[in-house]
Amino acid sequence: MTQRDMAGFFGIDVKTLRNWKKTKPNLYKTLIKGLAFDELIKTEENNLKKLKELEGKLQKD
Repeated sequence: MTQRDMAGFFGIDVKTLRNWKKTKPNLYKTLIKGLAFDELIKTEENNLKKLKELEGKLQKD
């Protein structure tokens, strides 16, 4: 995700996000980690869905 994408997601200006990166590094890191966590959850949900589909196919055989 680009800084422009992140700024849009949070409803802030890109300049604000860049400012936070410089002046509030802990806040910026927290935001980045939160986005990474959300992405990880989406990935794991997709993996679980695929596993359930595979399980269903294997049970049919």
